[in-house]
Amino acid sequence: MTAPINPIEAWFRTRAWKSFPFQRQAWKAYLNGESGLIHAPTGVGKTLAAWLGPVAEALAETKRNTQPSPKARSAPRPAAPESPTRKSARNATPPLRVLWITPLKALANDTLQSIREPAQDLNLNWSIELRTGDAAASIKAKQRDRLPTALVITPESLALLLSYPDAREKFATLRCVIVDEWHELIGAKRGVQTELCLARLRRWNPGLRVWGISATLGNLDQAAEVLHGAPVPDGDLPAADGARPAWRLVQSDQTKTITVSSLLPEDVRRYPWAGHIGTHLVDQVCAAIDAANTSLLFTNTRAQAEIWFQALMRARPDWIGAIALHHGSLEKRIRTQVEKLLAAGRLKCVVCTSSLDLGIDFSPVDRVFQVGSPKGIARLLQRAGRSGHQPGAKSTIVCVPSHSFELIEFAAARRAIEARTVEARNPLEKPLDLLVQHLVTIACGGGFDSAALFSEVRSTHAYRHLTPDEWGWCLDFCLRGGPTLTAYPQFARLRRDDDGLYHPADPRVARMHRMNIGTITAQTSLTVKKLNGSSLGTIEEDFISRLTPGDFFVFSGKTLEFVRVQGMSAYVKVRRGAPTGIVPRWNGARFPLSTQLGAAVRHAMATALDREPDCPEIAAALPLLHLQAQQSRVPGPDEVLLETTRSRDGHHWFAFLFEGRLVHEGLAALCAYRLSQRSPRTIHITCNDYGFELLSDTPLDLDEYDWLRLLSTDDLLPHLLACLNATQMARRQFRDIARIAGLISPGFPGAEKATRHLQASSDLFFDVFRDFDPTNLLLTQAQREVMDQQLELNRLIAALRRTAAQRLMIVRTATLTPLSFPLWAERLRAQSISSESWTDRVKKAAEKLEAGEPPRGRARPPTTRR
Repeated sequence: MTAPINPIEAWFRTRAWKSFPFQRQAWKAYLNGESGLIHAPTGVGKTLAAWLGPVAEALAETKRNTQPSPKARSAPRPAAPESPTRKSARNATPPLRVLWITPLKALANDTLQSIREPAQDLNLNWSIELRTGDAAASIKAKQRDRLPTALVITPESLALLLSYPDAREKFATLRCVIVDEWHELIGAKRGVQTELCLARLRRWNPGLRVWGISATLGNLDQAAEVLHGAPVPDGDLPAADGARPAWRLVQSDQTKTITVSSLLPEDVRRYPWAGHIGTHLVDQVCAAIDAANTSLLFTNTRAQAEIWFQALMRARPDWIGAIALHHGSLEKRIRTQVEKLLAAGRLKCVVCTSSLDLGIDFSPVDRVFQVGSPKGIARLLQRAGRSGHQPGAKSTIVCVPSHSFELIEFAAARRAIEARTVEARNPLEKPLDLLVQHLVTIACGGGFDSAALFSEVRSTHAYRHLTPDEWGWCLDFCLRGGPTLTAYPQFARLRRDDDGLYHPADPRVARMHRMNIGTITAQTSLTVKKLNGSSLGTIEEDFISRLTPGDFFVFSGKTLEFVRVQGMSAYVKVRRGAPTGIVPRWNGARFPLSTQLGAAVRHAMATALDREPDCPEIAAALPLLHLQAQQSRVPGPDEVLLETTRSRDGHHWFAFLFEGRLVHEGLAALCAYRLSQRSPRTIHITCNDYGFELLSDTPLDLDEYDWLRLLSTDDLLPHLLACLNATQMARRQFRDIARIAGLISPGFPGAEKATRHLQASSDLFFDVFRDFDPTNLLLTQAQREVMDQQLELNRLIAALRRTAAQRLMIVRTATLTPLSFPLWAERLRAQSISSESWTDRVKKAAEKLEAGEPPRGRARPPTTRR
């Protein structure tokens, strides 16, 4: 097995490199016909570990095919002139052999360059191309005629290719599929879409080898199982728990040196306790950027990226042209230009979001900044790996706290990284909207037999427990729209022909379906254009609808004046020197504090007062923790802190469980509902990542027994459904499900429907199904997704069970404490009208607390009850 790898090792030597054992292990496993998952730190060569196996196989085959036979070597004959036809055939590149699935378009461009280079250096006669939604129409047309030898592709584009009738012929020569950044796909519907596509390709190519690549995963075995599925024998319709395909887990023994440091405020007591964007430290950030060659400054939201870019420009106007902005709403042309300048080392710093999170190789980057808490250990690791992105190099990340308690989060994250504790990514179970979409996709791709496709779908991890009844419901939904939509022919998307195969009902179904394949749903966006027609990017319709002509807003690092909306475009003027405008807020995903990081924060707080600080972040946060201990107490790892106080606002209870914002939203609503059932009262709730507040204008006299009942799992689901207006939440969630399942269409490219029209259409379907088809499985899925994704039900249940085993520490406080003040400030943001900014109001309140004066409070001596 070592012979085919020799050319690869030789290529490594030409670059003064040496292959790592995990890379050689992956190559040999591939040559032995195995599939697997490669897990290694960022920047140690995972891409080459996965890619050079197929390359080594091709080089060995080329060598065998070009070696003359012994007879030919003993009796050479003069070569006859080669015909043009034969010469063309000899120079033609081989048909499709490798698919490289990538989750991001930006990552796809970088991957294309990374895999082309060794193939060219090794004189491999392969065509290597890219296909994403941004690919030119001419490239897509050429690929429709003939696919390249290796194709870098996104999950959506792969599903689109499978929807053409000649798909089986096009993929007949496929030998290997490589799924990059598997940890980014596994917990999302795009990952399930990838599973379904892989099941189809395995059906066509039984010897197909599938390799995944990941850098930050805590559940490696499960991740490998999800990627490689569980084959179900034909005709076996019970649960698919049989033998799984053989796969190999290849792990690197290379340890990546990651240096985590933090910028510290001069006086933590004067530093904002909550709610700020972190720009108070802009001068320190500028000094740290100056000390590096090239930096990436990560923020958690696009709005925060826009704000920080403006802050850096104001602080260092001499950096204009040396600092750039990068996030997913910017025009592709702008993002591509920034990526090229960054790779060439011509930028001092790029302010970015998760758009540059993944394995893009920007070797000039030697320092990364993280503004605000990363909320998860894996995310901090991932972003740190963008610096020193090469074997043996050190990754350096500088954390910039946006409020004081984030110093403790950074310290806790560093300890978790040192202990190699990383969050797991939980796979999804049976999203039926995506299965309905897949049925139409496969029907467009040449038709399908029901029994055969059922077996194929159940070979995936996501649908391994799919029942015949659920399968029949999905099939009927595609055939006639289910029992409620039978009278409308447009919902009869499939038909069963005389051959027993299911096909599209008519060609229009296939055309419309191909335009809407995918799982990424978002609010309708308008293109932001200058008056000369050049595009800057996209902004959600809801934000633009609140503007009037002449309003200023900040986007793409510029102050823009809104002029008008025309069609699906918002026209603007660039106003240099104009007053800074408002910053758009995108409805992106919120990052809640992960369970692992929450537990680490609680442990760091509990131990900080008992020993000498072992890191500068804890030392800086000690005055705040001492103040918390003085006014209340610092909760231990096995304690739940419950603070209560009274102010002019009313009667407050604060509960600190450190379970993340989404879990606390569910718990706060649950407790408020259960309290309201005892007697009529109004309870206001506020949540953050550390805990939640219950506020009432009537006394809330609760003891330990009361809280145990409030935080009980008894009748949990019906109480949650009753208190959370789950029907309205499910209604909003149903819009995305209806879009994926093909009930509603966002419209043609360039003529997308307004968000309000899509919501109205999905609301109509929701009401029809609820009233006339209450067992509709898409309704059930909407409710389940609300519980699993918006409320993190499984995590909520686990939190309640942990709480039942912990001590409840009830403390009556004289005023707001460092832990409760951020919750008070969060509620302040959402209530009342004031001519003062929220920042000024919070600053005033913080100054009163520092002076010992409670904001609008009534003093009471602190007491503790167990």
